[in-house]
Amino acid sequence: MSFEPFLAVFVITQFRKNLKNDGLLDKWNQYLNIGYFIAIGIFIIDVSFSAHKAATILSHLYFLGLTIAPYYIDDLKSGKQLAFALIPFAIVGLISDVIEKWFPNFYDDHENTIQSLVVFSLIWAFSLWMINRKQAKALENERRQRFAEQEQNRMMAAMKVNLESEVKQRTAELTKQTEELQQALAELKSTQAQLIQSEKMASLGELTAGIAHEIQNPLNFVNNFSEVSIELLEELKDEVLDKLPDDVKEEAGDIISDITQNLSKINQHGKRADAIVKGMLQHSRTTTGKKEPTDINALADEYLRLSYHGLRAKDKSFNAGMKTSFDPELGKIEAIPQDLGRVLLNLFNNSFYAVTEKKKLLGEGYEPTVTVNTKRVVSASGADLVQIMVEDNGTGIPQKVLDKIYQPFFTTKPTGQGTGLGLSMSYDIITKGHGGDLKVETAEGEFARFIITLPVGNLQSA
Repeated sequence: MSFEPFLAVFVITQFRKNLKNDGLLDKWNQYLNIGYFIAIGIFIIDVSFSAHKAATILSHLYFLGLTIAPYYIDDLKSGKQLAFALIPFAIVGLISDVIEKWFPNFYDDHENTIQSLVVFSLIWAFSLWMINRKQAKALENERRQRFAEQEQNRMMAAMKVNLESEVKQRTAELTKQTEELQQALAELKSTQAQLIQSEKMASLGELTAGIAHEIQNPLNFVNNFSEVSIELLEELKDEVLDKLPDDVKEEAGDIISDITQNLSKINQHGKRADAIVKGMLQHSRTTTGKKEPTDINALADEYLRLSYHGLRAKDKSFNAGMKTSFDPELGKIEAIPQDLGRVLLNLFNNSFYAVTEKKKLLGEGYEPTVTVNTKRVVSASGADLVQIMVEDNGTGIPQKVLDKIYQPFFTTKPTGQGTGLGLSMSYDIITKGHGGDLKVETAEGEFARFIITLPVGNLQSA
């Protein structure tokens, strides 16, 4: 009985391990199982026909075929070291059995040599197998170490990704918090500025109102007595002048005319001063200063019609067209309706005045029109705004006076028709009282367009 079938099973088992490590076991599993069955079959034949030369030779040939297989099959090349260790034993064993079976005389003469070769081949196989085993263990340890390092690197990479993600997330949160704080700071500064302006306006209003009231009394005295004096002079002229001698009648008439003219001038400028005082009182008039939900569309429409009918009541010949375009989705904003109404009323009065003056110049071919629009807009910084536009096709504003229109007491209207406080008051209410903006676009002789923009921090749905 030969040991080659057992060695064949050992070799096939080693092939199986190598193929499993290489990921090729599924491909060769069926063939390996067949190899096991062949080895078992050869073992049975060898036991059953041990005296038959063919059984022994078959066992040697099968074992030799397994040992040289790694040199011809690429998938089994990882078993070359094992094959290199066993090939000498397979060859020596085959030669020894062939000589023993077919050349017994030669075998008897050289038995010691042949047995020495067999022993040497076994020592060779065992030595290389031990060396290969140590190397395999070293390689396995190296592989495991490399795998551990790779796993550690993978875990470090995953931790790095997670850490970077957390850093980005935290950075985004900090950025958002910073933006929110900056926005809150801006709102706080705006609110602070509005409060300071309200306090300043209140203090200034009290002072202005006190001064205006003190001026009002002597001014009323001057105006009233100038009117009474004019009436007395008219009576004097009608009843007494004709009774005077002719030599003094003409001179007395001239004196009375001069005094009447002087009193008229006094009365005219007194009324001018009275208008300024009333404007000062209006400018200093205090409101609750409390913001409340305000319907901008309704407010603009109300004061537009109030301005129109107020001017019609003063001048029956006044007439002008009105166009409105109100955004139905505008909703309500937090505002001081009394102050905002004063601004709109002043702008409407100015527009109606401008178109009336142009009508006087151009006559019937001209159609005076005042247009009012409201809409929501977005600023360059992305903030939502409410825009109110008041436009007229009147005389426009000369370029040389554009920089002065918001100055107190500056006016382009004739003496007695404007105090120069309307636009100044409007600018302060919009910019300082509501944190908005008031701009003007104009072309002299063609149009004037005032644009109010208010922040929509507290916009409510309509």
